[in-house]
Amino acid sequence: MSVTSRQHAAGASPSQPAAPEPSFAERARTLAYVGRVGTLASLSAKHPGWPFGSVMPYALDERGSPLFLISSMAMHTQNVLRDPRAALLIAHHESLEDALGSARVTLMGNVGKVPSEELEMVRARYLRSYENARYWVDFEDFAFYRLAIIDAYYVGGFGVMGWLSAEDYYAAEADPLADSAAGILAHMNADHVDAMILLARTHAGLEATEAQMTAVDRLGFHLRLKTAEGMKGARIAFSIEARTPQQAREILVEMVKKGRARS
Repeated sequence: MSVTSRQHAAGASPSQPAAPEPSFAERARTLAYVGRVGTLASLSAKHPGWPFGSVMPYALDERGSPLFLISSMAMHTQNVLRDPRAALLIAHHESLEDALGSARVTLMGNVGKVPSEELEMVRARYLRSYENARYWVDFEDFAFYRLAIIDAYYVGGFGVMGWLSAEDYYAAEADPLADSAAGILAHMNADHVDAMILLARTHAGLEATEAQMTAVDRLGFHLRLKTAEGMKGARIAFSIEARTPQQAREILVEMVKKGRARS
């Protein structure tokens, strides 16, 4: 059983109900989906028992396991051939000033060569993510490897963290707004600050002079707010689930309309 998401609305009024959020497993799958490069920690062949960190581009297979294209000459390859136990850290930093408040997931498991019967599929998946890899994918010293996950640890920010099982990670899906989230955030923060200040007041009970949308998913969004009491955060739920960027836009427009009618 995984540790599922708490319902956080940090900084919101105590009278406001907590807004629902995706589970830790969903957020971990989303983070792995949008990520392109992680840090692979393998066990050093030269210094037994010591961890060895490597920058590691990856793609995902159909289940969500990371796929690596690595050379036999690379130190991390020599390490996992000696001991397959490894961990991949995938992090999303919203800003350097708030690195510890940003989401990240550590996927723990065993690294092994991809079986020959899967190579065609894996090759196609990897090259969709890394077109430039065509220049070396067929070199004799390169091969595809997979991290078979046995456990995972998700951190969503300060006080938002927990273990999730490999079964729950594999059963979850990436958020349907994952590919469009960056565009939604950019649009809202550039053109609709007043609307977000209104939503903070009507849905989180917070009076703010500045607002920034920091995350969005199918169930709602997070705001960072400047208030008379300092910086606060709020989680606001969508009125209905959004599965597409257009649905998210329509829901936000309707929420703002209703907020203006009440104020």
